[in-house]
Amino acid sequence: MKAEGGSGGGGSSEGGGGGGGFKMPDNDQLIRIGLAAVGATILTYAVTGGEGGGGGRSAQQISMQHFLGNVLASGRVRKLLVVNGSVVRVYVSDDPLGREGFGDPGSNGGSDSGFMSPPSGGGYTPSAEASSSAFYFSIGSVDQLEEKIDAAQAALGIKSRDYIPVQYVQETSAMTELGRFLPTLLLIGFFYMLSRGVSGMSGGMGGMGGMMNVGKSKAVKATKVLTRFKDVAGLQEAKVEIMEFVDILKNPERYTKLGAKIPRGALLVGPPGCGKTLLAKATAGESKAPFYSISGSDFIEMFVGVGPSRVRDLFATARANAPCLIFIDEIDAIGRARGKGGFGGGNDERENTLNQLLVELDGFSSTSGVVVLAGTNRPDILDKALLRPGRFDRQVGVDKPDIQGRTEIFRVHLAPLKLQGEIEDYAKKLAALTPGFSGAEVANVCNEAALIAARFGRESVGRESFDGAIDRVIAGLEKKDLTIDADERRVVAFHEAGHALTGWMLEHADPVMKVSIVPRGRAALGYSQSLPRDVALHTEQQLSDTMCMALGGRAAEDVVFNVVSTGAQNDMERVTQMAHQQVSVFGMSEAIGPLSFGGGDDNQLFRPYSEKTAQLIDHEVNSIVSVSYARSVALLEEHKVKLHALAEALLEKEVIGSEDLVRILGPRMEKSKEYMEFIDVHWGDVPSRANVKDEPPSASPPKGEGKDEPGETAVPAPA
Repeated sequence: MKAEGGSGGGGSSEGGGGGGGFKMPDNDQLIRIGLAAVGATILTYAVTGGEGGGGGRSAQQISMQHFLGNVLASGRVRKLLVVNGSVVRVYVSDDPLGREGFGDPGSNGGSDSGFMSPPSGGGYTPSAEASSSAFYFSIGSVDQLEEKIDAAQAALGIKSRDYIPVQYVQETSAMTELGRFLPTLLLIGFFYMLSRGVSGMSGGMGGMGGMMNVGKSKAVKATKVLTRFKDVAGLQEAKVEIMEFVDILKNPERYTKLGAKIPRGALLVGPPGCGKTLLAKATAGESKAPFYSISGSDFIEMFVGVGPSRVRDLFATARANAPCLIFIDEIDAIGRARGKGGFGGGNDERENTLNQLLVELDGFSSTSGVVVLAGTNRPDILDKALLRPGRFDRQVGVDKPDIQGRTEIFRVHLAPLKLQGEIEDYAKKLAALTPGFSGAEVANVCNEAALIAARFGRESVGRESFDGAIDRVIAGLEKKDLTIDADERRVVAFHEAGHALTGWMLEHADPVMKVSIVPRGRAALGYSQSLPRDVALHTEQQLSDTMCMALGGRAAEDVVFNVVSTGAQNDMERVTQMAHQQVSVFGMSEAIGPLSFGGGDDNQLFRPYSEKTAQLIDHEVNSIVSVSYARSVALLEEHKVKLHALAEALLEKEVIGSEDLVRILGPRMEKSKEYMEFIDVHWGDVPSRANVKDEPPSASPPKGEGKDEPGETAVPAPA
């Protein structure tokens, strides 16, 4: 059974099981099945409802009392036929009988005549009785029927030798018998099709499509994948590692002649959206060997033993097609450390699947020529036996790109867009404006910019579109319906200005790139965007400056208004966590000493220190936060004029960038490499506007040349 593959090209769903399986019936098929069932039910009732008649003759149903009181007295009854002991058919003649006591034929049936004319009404019609058709009625007991008929004839004065003959027959009809079993057959057929559909969804890719194929692997064999390593930007080190696996499969003798063994596998580790799956697609596109991809959740089903069976089937298929590559995405779905995934213990289905995977990776069975790649963003929860050499020999880090990597990624995603300038200029500036962004977020920025440009009716994508896209990705949608009074807006402006000023003046704090007081989804009433540093180690002074910057908003409210608001709740939460880690984890407190009590797991049931130590930790945390807050207040008191100037600029423009920060606060004292790379890259001659609204104008804007927002006054950015 063929199916389309992943992105970058087509693919076929050739799995470990072989041929195609059944799919669940779609809506049209289910409707047709339902209509057929309704029609068959109607046919069944039509067939079974007419069994009272016979011989294709029309019949009129009457009651037994009506037969005894009217039809029998008419003298036209010739014969009674009891069918299957439940239905009596009444055969009549056209002329009444001329027996003694019944009067002569043709009499009017008056009161003086011996013949009793059947009265009208009660469902009885003389015209029907005069025809040659038979009446029928149902009975409960044959013995009672004979007794009642004999008593009625005796009451009419009929002699015993002239009693109406009663015959008994047993009749069977093919349609009647089929109608009895038709509902059962339809029910069996429905459940049969349902089981085939469930088997097709959960039973893998091959076999007869029945329930026995539930243990077949659901791995997809990738074919005609168009993604190549040249399409993967910003992952140079990871590409080198993975390309070596591809070269090993293409030229194994180059390594084996030196005595080297082919690595069993590699684990791609990194945050979400950094390109782990994209790197696997490029591997499938570059490799000439068969490539099978499967998700970790595909091994888990509701049936016991399905996961291990699918693992065995996957590796059996891989060995049959060796040399080949297997990619297991989100392996943490089955690779979670044993004993921590619930209360199932050793009999847990996930643990059984993991045990089978461990055996297949490095067990008694030979896996020569089979290389396994796996991706996860949670390597800390994986089982240690899965990470040891011999199973996943290498761990390839796929981290968030630096400014150079983001530049390369922007080149790839900016190529399809119609820009106002050169791709290289936009790529460098956008890479500086998006610190800490992953590859997926970079792609989202480019797409959002194109959507914003189209929403405003622009002919090309320019600076303002990218500014709006970055704000939307970082802080969420703009809250257009949120109304803020002048006092609250002023408090927000000074709060954000406090963050920006402290971050600008402190040496080890991250430099501020942009400050906004536009209400947005995830940033509440405002936000300040900083330029984080790519450093792995932090000193005590760096942590102290970072805490001072986080407390700058609350300190600004205290300095200017002599009151504080609830807007600093998130800042205080971050500062408290940093101070607690500084004392209890990093050993940066003289009172506690060089001790580390772990990372503070929320699920930890006990504390590895005494109550006295806990009180001492609380005292030290309180002291560190108080000192940092006092530093922030003193710094803002010293630069109170700049604080007011920055807040007034925010109230006027709502969004200010690095150019306005340099103009108001002056050049920054500490100039890191990242900061200089950011400052040295400019938008050039592209016009600037302070704030970009996430809504189209009421009327179509006039078209202009070189302006991303036509109709606005363009002010060139300073060089």
